[in-house]
Amino acid sequence: MITFWGAVRFQLAIARSSPDVLLIFVRAPLLTVVLLSISEAAGRRDLASHAVLAPVLMALWDMTLLIAGDVINRERSWGTLEALVATPARFFLVIFGRISAVTAVSLLSFAEAWLVARVVFGITLTIAHGTVFGLCVLASAFAMAGTATLMSALFVLAPTARLMQNTLTYPFYLLAGVMVPVSMLPQWLRPLSSVVFLSWSAELLRQSVSSAVVPDVGLPLTVIASLGLAGTVVGGLAVRGALRQARAAGTLSEA
Repeated sequence: MITFWGAVRFQLAIARSSPDVLLIFVRAPLLTVVLLSISEAAGRRDLASHAVLAPVLMALWDMTLLIAGDVINRERSWGTLEALVATPARFFLVIFGRISAVTAVSLLSFAEAWLVARVVFGITLTIAHGTVFGLCVLASAFAMAGTATLMSALFVLAPTARLMQNTLTYPFYLLAGVMVPVSMLPQWLRPLSSVVFLSWSAELLRQSVSSAVVPDVGLPLTVIASLGLAGTVVGGLAVRGALRQARAAGTLSEA
């Protein structure tokens, strides 16, 4: 736990001056304005919750994916990756702690999107099922951190992590139904959405802000948490294997 919380504090310290982190916080309200403008112009105020939650989920994914690759890139550029790997502290806990810190900070995008809807459009998004909403946010944050930890193993092996980060953004937004409902995807593509935890998170969050009764809470929460746990466990094993392979190939410090 000392390693984990030390990594959390370190990441919070450097996140305050990171242009990429600040850019994500700027982009979230701008996306909210764009999506709400479209729904308002179409006379579909009933889609306001979709327009508010989509930028939030995108910000969460962007932030965790950003730090998953930035941790490796930054340590390589500083020439400290070898020293970090050689320390007694487990590399996996360092990565997971730093990713968890940024994931927690990115939850502030909820407040940004809510304020944009209220101040700019006069729309107050009411959370009808607060407990469901809170549990979904916590489970999704955990799944975000676990999945990003798994991806960090790929970034250890990839000399250009930034390219992989860019590739794993918008395709996942579409596949997970963040930007458009999964029901609008081609029939053959829909089964793939069920293995992306974001699809479960997006649907449950939309249900939590609706006045209708949430039909089933246990299943989506279990799936989200299970996928997050699987990502964390597999991520730990993958990071260990990636480091071993990078050492063998002599590519640990390649940028």
